[in-house]
Amino acid sequence: MKDARPCSIADTLALVGEKYSLLVLREVSLGATRFDQLVRNIGAPRDVLTARLKRLVDAGVLEKAEYSDRPKRYEYRPTRAGLELVPVLMTLMAWGDRHLRADGDRPMVIEHICGHELVPQVACAECGKEVRQEDLTAHPQAPGWTVTGPAAA
Repeated sequence: MKDARPCSIADTLALVGEKYSLLVLREVSLGATRFDQLVRNIGAPRDVLTARLKRLVDAGVLEKAEYSDRPKRYEYRPTRAGLELVPVLMTLMAWGDRHLRADGDRPMVIEHICGHELVPQVACAECGKEVRQEDLTAHPQAPGWTVTGPAAA
């Protein structure tokens, strides 16, 4: 059996797709940076949360900063890589609000600096147009792969 398609989405999911990892990033981006806050707000078992935090720190998505010497206690802050995931979280939240929530029954609204409710959209950095599936063309870069799968031998 051949290996799966080389893919940055798969690589990203291997890191942040584990249960509770995106919720850790949600909480840290909202300002809940201490372990006890994370346990309370996420509802994850302490040992699982510890493992997720270690993995996110080791991967450079979060940094651990000591805030108390006696006893030693740490808080978690997003790195530049972690901050780059915030628009992804906002897009996931908006999708969930549209497709998984009853009429207007949203648990959180995010306000943008302009004073309006954030409605995230993905746009091309070059032309500024919103990204739509029908406007995209994939160009596989991994040797031996086509858009539909492995190249014929």
